[in-house]
Amino acid sequence: MPQTFEGLIEVREGAVLHLTIDRPGDLNRLSPELVDYLTTLVARLREDPDIHVVVISGSGDEFFSMGLLNPVIRASLSKDDVVRLVRRANALFDALESMPQIVIACINGKVLAGAVELALACDLRYAASHVTLQMPEAAWGGFPGAGAPVRLPMLVGRARALELMCTARQIDSAEMNALALVQGVHPKETLRQEVGRIAQQIAANGPLAVRGAKRIMAVRQEPGSRAARELSDALRHALEWSHDVDEGLAAHRQNRQPQFKGR
Repeated sequence: MPQTFEGLIEVREGAVLHLTIDRPGDLNRLSPELVDYLTTLVARLREDPDIHVVVISGSGDEFFSMGLLNPVIRASLSKDDVVRLVRRANALFDALESMPQIVIACINGKVLAGAVELALACDLRYAASHVTLQMPEAAWGGFPGAGAPVRLPMLVGRARALELMCTARQIDSAEMNALALVQGVHPKETLRQEVGRIAQQIAANGPLAVRGAKRIMAVRQEPGSRAARELSDALRHALEWSHDVDEGLAAHRQNRQPQFKGR
């Protein structure tokens, strides 16, 4: 398989481009370098009239992706570095969402933290039957800072989105399907084949029609989304310097329950 950038496999099948996050030794995590490369790639793909569908998945069948940060990685970075990395991810996910092509998340393994936000930035999501999904940030003293509070309520409703983020509980593929968080669930042995079939079906249809439908929907939701994204960035910046984030990191290192103060 062609690997044009370390950690990413790119395979083109007609008008469909398959992108596979290939970092199995690091839970298919989105490294800062990979985030930057994907941002450049997405900008290039916007101008490619011959690509109609982009499919994103992870290598293997254990992790779709761990996202960007966990308490161990975050503790190794300065607070300014963390905020910069989150905003770089924000820029990538916003660019991914605004691509004229249809973007599909082929969720082939566990999806955690920032990887959930990557999947939410895609237009369609399909999952393998063994998949689980979790946004654990609240248990670490934070909240998802790369778009989940903006995008998730539009998919599952405000109350359910709050419940998933504020409890930090894990859900399985059956619940993901029941919540319409994914458009279908398939056995892991056939997931890629089924998603590939759907991608080719979309790619075979009129690109002006498909891109036009996506553009109309984007314009319909844009005003509220923009204000919410700006608020998310502001709150996420303030959160990084809070007592609770420091306590969440310390509790994780010491393997104990955090004592949050709400400040």
